[in-house]
Amino acid sequence: MRASSSTSSSTASQPDEPPHDKTASFHSEGEAPSHVPSSASVPPATLVLVATPIGNLGDFSPRGAEALAAAELVLCEDTRTTARLLSDRGISARTEALHEHNERQRVPALVARLQAGARIALVSDAGMPLLSDPGYRLVRAAIEAGITVTAVPGPNAALTALVLSGLPPYPFLFVGFPPPRSAARREAFARLHAAERAGLGATLIWHEAPHRLADTLHDMAAVFGPDRPAAVARELTKRFEELRRGSVSELADFYTQTPPRGEITLLLGPAPEESASADDLDATLTSLLATHSVKDAAALAAAAAGLPKRVVYARALELANQKKD
Repeated sequence: MRASSSTSSSTASQPDEPPHDKTASFHSEGEAPSHVPSSASVPPATLVLVATPIGNLGDFSPRGAEALAAAELVLCEDTRTTARLLSDRGISARTEALHEHNERQRVPALVARLQAGARIALVSDAGMPLLSDPGYRLVRAAIEAGITVTAVPGPNAALTALVLSGLPPYPFLFVGFPPPRSAARREAFARLHAAERAGLGATLIWHEAPHRLADTLHDMAAVFGPDRPAAVARELTKRFEELRRGSVSELADFYTQTPPRGEITLLLGPAPEESASADDLDATLTSLLATHSVKDAAALAAAAAGLPKRVVYARALELANQKKD
């Protein structure tokens, strides 16, 4: 399969439309349509998870804007990013940061505020909160405290990339970000490959930083095989949106020569239904031995291939001795 790409010329900011009324509600009539709940339908003592645009501000929903306008407090991954969204919709709301470095410490006080009747909204910088973003600890604590938790759905990079990738849309497994270091990344990939050997058949989805994409694709080719179909989605919903499709090795070579920019979503097609050959095992072991001890490489390869550890360890030891000779 040859690598291919498709691009979109959607604008990076909001599309042409009448300016927003910065003082009126999003529904100018006395009552909102029955299928679009008004902000009054979100009761006090509620935590609302609000999806935000992943690139194009025009994708922000009226319900999302209502929820933020009605909230006594909007918790943000980055207050500066959220401030731009609020300004675009003419919303005046109090914002505070909730991120990976302070979430654990802030949860008790936030739960206490909710129990006292506060209406709090939670957003991430882009997309649905909690998916590779902060907020899970707060949601769990709120649920355990009996607080109402609801959501305003909306844009999501993983699902958008999935439906555009040309890979099977279901089942799929969203994995988040791969580990940043190659050894840990290959180990994580090997565990997924082991699950595939045990019967997992799904399109796999990750987010990845652009400066690590090429190395991640090379590690992916070493563990999953160079011919697996894959796709890279870049700058979704923005002006320079791009979907590039091809085998893992083709994409690895392309992004080695052409360093990417922007937000990246990486997808890997399901594993073919075929048993591992001796050559497959040797290739896996050779790759793992470059970064692991014989014992660890054998354990990972045995799990991936579904073979007895003792047998795989003997072969790993043999390959390691051949390399020394």
